[in-house]
Amino acid sequence: MAINKNHEFEELDGIKCAIVEKNVSAERVSFLKQLLEINKFTVVVVASPPPKIAPAPPSANTDEANTAIPAPLPPETFTLGVTDVMFNATNAVFGRLLKTVDGHVVTLAYWKQQESVSHDQIPYYENKG
Repeated sequence: MAINKNHEFEELDGIKCAIVEKNVSAERVSFLKQLLEINKFTVVVVASPPPKIAPAPPSANTDEANTAIPAPLPPETFTLGVTDVMFNATNAVFGRLLKTVDGHVVTLAYWKQQESVSHDQIPYYENKG
């Protein structure tokens, strides 16, 4: 059990993992998996369970029930974790522990895929100028 919501872990495919993100798209999984593997983490990805849906109340008119449109399927999402249970995504990003393919530090905007290139800056406390 996690101490708080920022450091969750659970078993994915029978392997104890620190959860990086839950309910993410296939594109996001691809991005994060590549980024984490570059940083020497072993990544485990499993399909997220579908959301629980309350059963529809029975209809008095059976003709309406037969012509009802089926509910759309929820989008397929995944849970992504790493086998290093000490990993915490928040600490890794803000602690400047992750690197991109070209060696730049992963910024929050890059992690959230708001920028396609990581523009790592010198932290204000290291700026001598």
